[in-house]
Amino acid sequence: MKRFKTLRVRFALWTAGLMLIVLVLFGTFVYISLWQGLANSIDDSIKLSTSQAIAAVNVENGHINFSDSLPESSAAELRDRGLTIRILSPDGTVLQSVGPYQNLSVDSKSIQNANVRISSFSTISLIDSDPIRVYTAPIMENQNIIGIIQVMQSLGTLHETLDRLLLALLISIPVLLIVSALSGYFLAARALSPIDQITQTAQRISTEDLSARLNLQGIDDEIGRLATTFDNMLSRLEEGFNREHQFTSDASHELRTPLAAMQAILNVTRERKRPPEEYETAMDDLSEETDRLRALTEDLLYIARGDARPATPYEEVNLSNLLTDVSESLRPLAESKGLTVKSDIQNDLFIIGDSDALIRAFVNLLDNAIKYTEKGEIFVNAVRGARKNIDILISDTGRGIDPKHLPHIFERFYRVDESRTTQGFGLGLAIVHEIVRTHHGTIEASSQIGSGTTFQLHFTGVDKPL
Repeated sequence: MKRFKTLRVRFALWTAGLMLIVLVLFGTFVYISLWQGLANSIDDSIKLSTSQAIAAVNVENGHINFSDSLPESSAAELRDRGLTIRILSPDGTVLQSVGPYQNLSVDSKSIQNANVRISSFSTISLIDSDPIRVYTAPIMENQNIIGIIQVMQSLGTLHETLDRLLLALLISIPVLLIVSALSGYFLAARALSPIDQITQTAQRISTEDLSARLNLQGIDDEIGRLATTFDNMLSRLEEGFNREHQFTSDASHELRTPLAAMQAILNVTRERKRPPEEYETAMDDLSEETDRLRALTEDLLYIARGDARPATPYEEVNLSNLLTDVSESLRPLAESKGLTVKSDIQNDLFIIGDSDALIRAFVNLLDNAIKYTEKGEIFVNAVRGARKNIDILISDTGRGIDPKHLPHIFERFYRVDESRTTQGFGLGLAIVHEIVRTHHGTIEASSQIGSGTTFQLHFTGVDKPL
């Protein structure tokens, strides 16, 4: 029963059903058309024979000469054509007849029509023989009816032809139905074979292995586009799973580091009794590791919320004031390292966004600039560009970033310092990138070793509110 639920079988059955309807309609049309054509042809032949018979009738002084009304040559020709001819008086009495059906009864209605100068056809059904087609017409002389003629012909040839056609249809229609069903099944199987491949590939896929692909080549139709879409979806899923797997692995590694340090501090401290000063030192170390763990946890939670963040209502944010406040809040940190913070921020730069998230992004960028700059200055520039765009540059004169690292600096847990001797978890720039992305902006980085690094941000601004 399951086999009848497959698309192949259903397509084959639908094809056969539609073909049956088409063939029945076509066969009916052909049968009726042939029947009408043959019937009209027989009627035309009978009319022509009637005209020939009337022309052969010998009329003298307004009366039919029955002694020679139908010459023997004409009568023989009519018999050879399978016709029966009868000459009747106006009251319907048979006066002379030639042919196999001369003894048939006379139809009174046809005689009445002939007496009012109306020629008519009628069909006589016989029990043990084919129906007879009868044509009744008046014989006129000087506008007077001097007699009635009837020409008869069997419809056996017509019925025989129609029976042959019907037999041919009854044989050919089932054959064509079988051929159409098999063809439909074959075409469906061939068309749906990529679907089977998709199904088999989907069954092989698991979270541990997303590398399976269809790789259907040279198919530019709906199935081919479906397969391409399926492969693209698998690529995105594999990329997402790999990214999450890497994120989980890196997160667990980063979490283990402060936890291991805290465990080591506790183990060493508990080995023996120590003076109060050493306990205070241990507590300070534990506090430092706790702060490190708290900061890492906050970053991880922010990224996790960002991956599944619902659409939150944004508000108008004055970037000019926000950048100025962030620059001023970090100026003491820069000055403590002997750095100068310069800014050139155009007034009244507004965007639609989340002010807290934007503050976090700019604090991360400026904090990185201060952290990796030993001498020189930090420069913040913000202007309104074309089409209300807001262009922001944050640059420093620090150590710079090797070009091989630039394509990866916005990846989670990626560190330019491969030895990981510097503070940080490799999440700051990833968080910045996520914040900029959720604000429909872009961020790019350029750098030269020993000359500093520049971050370029582009946002879509809005007009100044009233």
